[in-house]
Amino acid sequence: MTDQTVAPQRPAPRRNSAGTSTMAYLIFASRWIQAPLYLGLIIAQVVYVYVFGVELWHLVEHVITDGTHIDSNLIMLSVLGLIDVVMVANLLIMVIIGGYEIFVSRMRLDGHPDEPDWLAHVNANMLKLKLAVAIISISSIHLLKTFIEIGKLSTDGKGLGDTESAILWQVLIHLAFIVSAIALAYIDKMQHSYQMAASHSAEATALNAPADARIPAENH
Repeated sequence: MTDQTVAPQRPAPRRNSAGTSTMAYLIFASRWIQAPLYLGLIIAQVVYVYVFGVELWHLVEHVITDGTHIDSNLIMLSVLGLIDVVMVANLLIMVIIGGYEIFVSRMRLDGHPDEPDWLAHVNANMLKLKLAVAIISISSIHLLKTFIEIGKLSTDGKGLGDTESAILWQVLIHLAFIVSAIALAYIDKMQHSYQMAASHSAEATALNAPADARIPAENH
């Protein structure tokens, strides 16, 4: 008597009716409705490039026209404004590329030398986490600008009370952003752990399945 391994039979896939298939394809094709939204964000990116150029020109013009009376605080505020524009532009890039890749269509950039590293393993949770970190960075820039401005107001002694109230709210909002990012990171970690456990369980089941599927063969 010999043993023969019999592969488990998989149930045949159900075939949808013509009407159901047409409706499913129509719903699936509706994802392309989002494409103009990402094109609009590209236009917003162009606007930010223009804003960056204007701010940079104002900074250079100030240094050239009044080079003997350069205010270091003013220069720092201008540079922080430029960094703020760049941060928002980076945020737009992540939303445009990541959102299009996840919700509209694959870009098929495998092997492209300029493909972002994070695009290879991007998903909805990862995109939300990266956006949260980017928002925290932008909020940090705004807080730093406010700290510099409040330093000038404390020297002048004008409007300090209103500014202290405003900076308190900014700090609270910044802390809320940080807590949200930590919560998103924790949720992503929990989902990753669950997926790893499910993958290990499926591998163990696949390894044990052939031994359970063996049946005695007929004697010849």
